[in-house]
Amino acid sequence: MASRTRSSSPRAGLAVPLGVVGVVAVPAAIAAARYVSGVALLDAAWAIPVAAAASVAALLLVRGITGHVRFTPMRSVRAARILGVAGLCVMLAATIAVGFYEVLLRLEG
Repeated sequence: MASRTRSSSPRAGLAVPLGVVGVVAVPAAIAAARYVSGVALLDAAWAIPVAAAASVAALLLVRGITGHVRFTPMRSVRAARILGVAGLCVMLAATIAVGFYEVLLRLEG
C-alpha cells in the first residue's frame, strides 16, 4: 500500500529541480557572460532553450499529480508548479529581449 500511495512522489521530487534549472539557467548564463572573458552577453541566449525545456518538463511532470494521488506532498507539487511557471516567464522575457535586440540590429544597418 505504501508503494501505491507514493507512486507519483518521485515525479514531484524530480519536477522541483527541473523548475529550479528553468528559473536559474538564463540568469546564470548572464552572470557567466559578465564574469568570464570570452563569453559575450549574446551567448547567454543559448540558455533560453535550456530554461524552456526544463520549465516545460517540470510542468509536465506535475500535471495531474494532485488529482490522482491523495497522499502526495503538496508543497513539492506547488513549488514545482510555481518554479515551472516562473521559468517560463524568465525564458519568455529573455526571448523578447534577444528578439528586440535583433530587430534593433536589423534596423540600424
